[in-house]
Parts: sequence; C-alpha cells; structure tokens
Amino acid sequence: MSDAQDKELRALQAALAAEHAAVYGYGVVGGRIGEQRRTEARTAYDAHRARRDALVRDVKDVGGTPVAAAAGYALPFPVPDAAAAVRLAAELEMRVAGVYADLVRSSGGERRRSAAEAMREAAVRSVRWSGESVAFPGLAERSGTAPGGPAPAP
Repeated sequence: MSDAQDKELRALQAALAAEHAAVYGYGVVGGRIGEQRRTEARTAYDAHRARRDALVRDVKDVGGTPVAAAAGYALPFPVPDAAAAVRLAAELEMRVAGVYADLVRSSGGERRRSAAEAMREAAVRSVRWSGESVAFPGLAERSGTAPGGPAPAP
C-alpha cells in the first residue's frame, strides 16, 4: 500500500470512529433533548448511521478492516438536561466536521466529494444546534482556537 493509500485509509478509519461516536452521542442527546427538537435529533442520528455504514463499505473497499464501535464513549461534559443535550449535539457535529476535513485532504475523486459533503452537513447541523458558525468548519480545532480543542502540533 502506498503512503497516499495508507493516509486515506487512516482518514477513513478516523471518520468511521467519529461516526461511531456521533451515533452513540446522539443516543444520549435523544434521551435528554426537548420535544421541540426531537425530530431534528432523530434526523441527525439517522444521517450519522448512514454515513457510518457507508464508511464501513469504503474501508473494506480499500482493503482495511473497519474499526469497531466502542462499548461506550466519554462525553465531553455531563448531559443532565435538554440544554446540555443541544450543546452536546453541536459539539458532536463540530468534531465530525473536523474529521471529515482530514478525509477531504487525504482523498480524491468521488470519495473527496463525499467527504466534503459530509463535512458541510456536519457544519450546518452544528450551526443549527449552537446558533454559531466558524469560517472554516473542521479547521478551528486545528488552530488551537476552538474551546476544548487540542493545541496545534509543534
């Protein structure tokens, strides 16, 4: 496997892992979200499940073994009520957008187009949940400016 193919496979696996986490996270969101936003949460949950299933196929198509979902995931903060559920949904989407930005950089052709679409969808959902946007979705955490985001690599 070439370096480019290996990089693409790693990015696919990271996107798959992020989708597994998003599906889990939306399970938490769905249990706490208010009635007025429950349909929105269900739609996002279904979208992440569909993306997850597509990524499983993509990983297999490039000769990889899809990363399995964890039994559970640590949430970035407690989610005791509907307001926290909304914040969690926005955070999940922001994180997913970041991982898809990596896949856009690591792929080409149809896979790149699909990753860009997934990044755009996650960014739009993040804005809908949070009411805030960033100029370049998926890149704010790379600059160290996003709250709770990792510091940039030296």
